[in-house]
Amino acid sequence: MPHSVSLLRAARLARSAKPFLARGGFKRERCAGCRLLPSHCMCAIRPSVATRAGVCLIMADIEPLKPTNTGWLVADVVADTFAFGWARTEVDPALLALLNDPQWQPYVVFPGQYAEPERVVPSVEQPAAKRPLFILFDATWAEARKMFRRSPYLDRLPVLSLRPEQITQYKLRNSGRDDHFCTSEVAAMCLNLAGEHAAGQTLEAYLPVFSHHYLRAKNQQPIAWDGAEHQRLREVVAAQSSQSSQAS
Repeated sequence: MPHSVSLLRAARLARSAKPFLARGGFKRERCAGCRLLPSHCMCAIRPSVATRAGVCLIMADIEPLKPTNTGWLVADVVADTFAFGWARTEVDPALLALLNDPQWQPYVVFPGQYAEPERVVPSVEQPAAKRPLFILFDATWAEARKMFRRSPYLDRLPVLSLRPEQITQYKLRNSGRDDHFCTSEVAAMCLNLAGEHAAGQTLEAYLPVFSHHYLRAKNQQPIAWDGAEHQRLREVVAAQSSQSSQAS
């Protein structure tokens, strides 16, 4: 069943006057489930983890169309991932309904120096009566700053300011900065903060696998199924399966 990012991508393609061609990407047939060449498809190893937390992706206009987009990976792993396109002059009513849903406690994930100090929180409330909902701007850094400033419907919400100690491991786009993280990396940090370590670790392991498949497809090389990336993902999935069995 298509997830929220897949559905948003389909809707965006339906509005396009001409086909979207990613810069530097391969122009051949792609799998509808993972956006990779069928020969490098990774749908069979797509993990999914039950979570109490949710993720809300507010995506820049063409972000859902980019084959390197990692919000797609978040939606693969976290079932309660919601995706909405961003526009300066209008807001999707479904997004407003989600933000007002009483089961959720939304957090806007953004650097604290860009928000009023009274809005900034360093962590997620635990234990929490409501389910945490992490709102991520899925966009370039320049686009994300504009989206943060020009989304007044988010102004009443707390801003979760992350302070990561690691550097980005994302290899498919280059922002020129080691402290600019891709969407799936930010989502993993948020999930770990919320105590959703199984989901956070899965996303951390899933991103290198996606990068490996994408780059191998782009360079017309075979998948190294026994490589370190796939082995790490198998270990994480196996550990979670063992823990679930013991808990039941």
